Amino acid sequence: MIGAELLDDPHAEPAAVRAQLADIARLNRLFGGTRAIVDGLEPFFQAGTGEGGRGKGPERWTLLDVGTGGGDIPCAAATCARRHGIALSLVGIERIPAAARLARAAGLTAVLADGGALPLGPGTVDVVIASQVLHHLPRELAVRWIASFDRVARRAVVLADLRRSRLAMAGVWMASLGLGFRRQTRHDAVLSLRRGYTRREFNAMLTSAGVPAVAQYRPGCRIVAAWAPIDIRRQSLLNTDV
Repeated sequence: MIGAELLDDPHAEPAAVRAQLADIARLNRLFGGTRAIVDGLEPFFQAGTGEGGRGKGPERWTLLDVGTGGGDIPCAAATCARRHGIALSLVGIERIPAAARLARAAGLTAVLADGGALPLGPGTVDVVIASQVLHHLPRELAVRWIASFDRVARRAVVLADLRRSRLAMAGVWMASLGLGFRRQTRHDAVLSLRRGYTRREFNAMLTSAGVPAVAQYRPGCRIVAAWAPIDIRRQSLLNTDV
């Protein structure tokens, strides 16, 4: 791993965690972090049965956000899902207690746990998302996490992280100064981009995890992969055979 970020430490000082997560939520809104996940999810929402459009009330799905931080991205996903007649029950996995408290305040069911040991069985949630989480992990561990996301999801997995870019490093530093972010946030934003991925690197992790997704670059130096989990793929093959 390159360097150390505040959010690498589950015992980080709570006030510092709260301040940095507020900064990150602003960066997500302004520079594509939120949009990367929501755009990745929308085709799966569109393909859902969406009974809300037929007068039967909204269809209910569960969404698990691994490394949810303050819960801003799953809340945005819930807003998008409602437009398609789907009500999302939001669950966040966090290993930092201060972040888990913020997520609960935002309306999530927040569970203190490690993303590498999800307290869930196969196919127990409809959707799994993870935003800017994998770059906090060694590559071999990230591969195991990706495989576990595929295992617990029923309908979709959407991962978004950062595309490594020197230009983006300079840009986020300047933007963070202009937005009045704390020094720690500026440092960690640049470090996160240094830890980011090329498309080739991200695709190699997906292949090693056994999932058929192909990563795509998105605006804001984001990289995104979205796919249907293995049980859905198997069912599709069975239906084709029939």
